[in-house]
Amino acid sequence: MPTWLATVLLVGVTAVWGLTFVMVRDAIAIYGVIPFLAVRFAIAGGSSLLLWGRRLNRAALVAGGGIGVVLAAGYLLQTWGLRHTTATNSGLITGLFVVLAPIADRLLFGTRLRPVAWAAVAVSLVGMTLLTGRLPTHLALGDLLTLGCAVAFGIHIALLSRHSPRHDALALTAAQMLAVAVLFLAAWPVAARPVAPPREVWLALVVTGIFASTLAYLIQTAAQRRLSTARTAVILTMEPVFAGLFGFALAGERLGPPALVGAALIFAALLLVEVTPLVRARRRRTPGGPGGHT
Repeated sequence: MPTWLATVLLVGVTAVWGLTFVMVRDAIAIYGVIPFLAVRFAIAGGSSLLLWGRRLNRAALVAGGGIGVVLAAGYLLQTWGLRHTTATNSGLITGLFVVLAPIADRLLFGTRLRPVAWAAVAVSLVGMTLLTGRLPTHLALGDLLTLGCAVAFGIHIALLSRHSPRHDALALTAAQMLAVAVLFLAAWPVAARPVAPPREVWLALVVTGIFASTLAYLIQTAAQRRLSTARTAVILTMEPVFAGLFGFALAGERLGPPALVGAALIFAALLLVEVTPLVRARRRRTPGGPGGHT
């Protein structure tokens, strides 16, 4: 997959995830957090197994299962947090993984980051602060739960960057979805009496199960074979921008001028991390330029 295509597809994934914040918030108000997650990932795990189950092997199951546990923690904290905060705030705070993913990559694997990556992370953090209107140290309960989700998603991105080049993307995606499904299905009888989803939540379950889980994580897993942890994290910060836009369009949640500036900064960070490598490569190819023939 070319790098530019990986970027475009990941931005498309962020648009889908941004859309689902409002859908999930409304669905869990009717059906509950654990039941919703159990059915959502049962759909995702079942569809992944049906489509790509024959590609699974022991190595992919072990790696994908471990990554799936981290992903499940992120979704539990995010969905639980949505009961106590707005869809817009949830999407925006989730985007703090842009800072946490490179840190996790550095702590777990000792990965060195280029200065431009750190600059993009810093710009994104400023943008996130403006979008939420709060510093990370002044968050309410729902926001704190969502911050925990951002930590889990940051670790997930770092783990995926490490393991996706070593495994078949389809197999690794299926293993992740199956692991998350098993965890939430096991937790369901403990958290609530299992009942069939009401008609009102099926649209959210299908959209999140198929498009925001199975297909979205296949794209992310495949894309991270080409993209670094820091670059992936910056691209995925478009998710809170889309969450804010859909929160405004679908739920009437307003973004003031500071939040709009924050959204613009996140978009600028995306451009910074994407355009800089192209400029560097062009200079290397230009005669007389750095690294070129004189």
